[in-house]
Amino acid sequence: MSTTTIRLPQDLKERVARAAERAGTTAHSFILEAIAEKAEQEERRGEFRDTAERRYAGIVASGKTVPWNEMRRYLERRLTGNKVARPKPKTLAR
Repeated sequence: MSTTTIRLPQDLKERVARAAERAGTTAHSFILEAIAEKAEQEERRGEFRDTAERRYAGIVASGKTVPWNEMRRYLERRLTGNKVARPKPKTLAR
């Protein structure tokens, strides 16, 4: 484990202390948990962006996609529990 110094404005330091007390933990633990949550959030956001970019690249490469109104209708019908055929991808209008 390494040490990092974080300089907090006095008002934020007081807010952290109050929040940590309400949470039944120390300010140190509260700050560590907040940093871990923020790091995880950014990691997930990055994974989401990467997935979206890969999928978009696939759409661009194939030139095919399913129009939203058809996909929505398909998903709504699936929710009823009935078997329904997947919509067919269509060539993008350019």
